[in-house]
Amino acid sequence: MDVDQIESAAAPGAAAVVSRVAACVEYRGTAYRGWQRQKSGVPSVQEAVEKALSRVANHPVQVFCAGRTDAGVHASGQIIHFDSDAVRTSRNWIHGANANLPADISLSWVQPMGMDFHARFSAMARRYRYVIYNDPIRPAHLAHEVTWNYRPLDLAAMRQAASVLLGTHDFTSYRAVGCQAKSPIKTIHHLELLQYGRFIVLDIRASAFLHHMVRNIAGVLMQIGCAERPVKWAQQVLDARDRAAGGLTAPAYGLYLVDVTYPEQFDLPHRYLGPHFLSALPDVAN
Repeated sequence: MDVDQIESAAAPGAAAVVSRVAACVEYRGTAYRGWQRQKSGVPSVQEAVEKALSRVANHPVQVFCAGRTDAGVHASGQIIHFDSDAVRTSRNWIHGANANLPADISLSWVQPMGMDFHARFSAMARRYRYVIYNDPIRPAHLAHEVTWNYRPLDLAAMRQAASVLLGTHDFTSYRAVGCQAKSPIKTIHHLELLQYGRFIVLDIRASAFLHHMVRNIAGVLMQIGCAERPVKWAQQVLDARDRAAGGLTAPAYGLYLVDVTYPEQFDLPHRYLGPHFLSALPDVAN
């Protein structure tokens, strides 16, 4: 049955039934101090989403996400869940929330779920894209949505260097010094560099990521791409197991959370991966 056709059948005075709802959130992270709600009152994506959903539900709503993103980082496929006893159709949730959200945050789909679904703990893998604009002239458009690199980048060298990072490794050199993950050992399932015109897209999927891991990988590959470092440097950084060996962290505003993988039993909707300005291009649409 189409969830938009479900109507409330609760009898007057009946105990409220709490249901779990999943949703996909896309956002431009430039104006926010990351996903997570901040105690100091600075703007966060989570706070904006909770306020909007609370207005639709007519009660306070707390949301849980698949992966917290840092300040300035964007998303086209952030998955959340929340619990509510409000009886709303998926269409009510989407349009009601979007009417109360700022223009740089939007819900793209909503779906009722069983209580066994958890946006974070049910996730099997997460996928990010890091978008580089490679041109001698600084772009006036997308200035905070791509990373500009004015030096010509050798894509073949970057691909060769990236290949050593596939698989399971100790990524100590590729994580932030303050990373709080218990183990630096992670498994990268997919790592590809795509090019379309002046855009170079680092597309990466792993079961989990360390703090700044994708941005540090992007930083190393860009230094190799512009011939500041040899191809073998990516392996040398990995082997060093020392963040100081890894060079500069690439800027946050080139990074997008584009997809989260869940077991098939949850049957979540799928959209194009994004970001939007790349979504129609055949080389990067999927």
